[in-house]
Amino acid sequence: MIPRIFALVAAFVSTVMWALPAMAETMTGQPFDKQLNLQAAASPVMDKIHHFHDFLLIIIFVIAIFVLALLLWVILRYNARANPVPKKTTHNVTLEIIWTVLPILILVVVALPSVDLIKFADKAEKSELTIKAIGKQWYWTYEYPDNGNFTFDSYILKDEEAKKAGMPRLLGVDNVLVLPTETNIRIQVTAGDVLHSFTVPALGFKKDAVPGRINETWTRIDKPGMYYGQCSELCGANHGFMPIAVKAVTKEEFAAWVKDAQSKFPKVEGSASIESSSIKFIAAVN
Repeated sequence: MIPRIFALVAAFVSTVMWALPAMAETMTGQPFDKQLNLQAAASPVMDKIHHFHDFLLIIIFVIAIFVLALLLWVILRYNARANPVPKKTTHNVTLEIIWTVLPILILVVVALPSVDLIKFADKAEKSELTIKAIGKQWYWTYEYPDNGNFTFDSYILKDEEAKKAGMPRLLGVDNVLVLPTETNIRIQVTAGDVLHSFTVPALGFKKDAVPGRINETWTRIDKPGMYYGQCSELCGANHGFMPIAVKAVTKEEFAAWVKDAQSKFPKVEGSASIESSSIKFIAAVN
């Protein structure tokens, strides 16, 4: 009876694990109602995070089933009715070695892919584009140092404005962060006042924004679309109202957008002239 129950539970869990990614794929870039799994991966880093998460879930599931089976076996085999005269044996050396060594081996198995993931997600080895995200109370400022060093602020939209713009409530912004697909993008993150955290779940990055310090992360977006995130560091009264909206476009569309943005947005103070900073990225595209 007990093995049959375990088999049914295992079948249910495996079905859910296979079904949820398909559900999430239709809502790539944002959360959805009754979501149980991670957001669908849209970058190599997030894809590795998905695999590591599923790997850990299997280990956790096996451990939980083992502990449950052990508890049931102890309850049924060693209760007062089934075992009226308990044994007095203590200090089983073999058993103590097993329950000390086995957790160590499990931690080693978990640590190896964990270190590999941390190393992979740390920095882009061959970045093709750099952008800078600056957290402020309570909005984001973006800079494009490789594209003429222009800058703009990104504020949350009111509910009716977000609905009109076709953006999710509390996630829509007036100026989106436009990034090209199939490009290794270095993201420099800092803050202008207090601690913030630059986070976009579908793209697999979460980097603290610290005043006076520049932290770095990276991403490579697999396909065009909208990807949403939020500040993930408690930064004040309006902490929940400084979303991040990333619009991923093709390289050609990004090059065209940059040319328009250079005339639309101001330069960063003290930067070189726009004329002297025609970027290699646009030249390569054209």
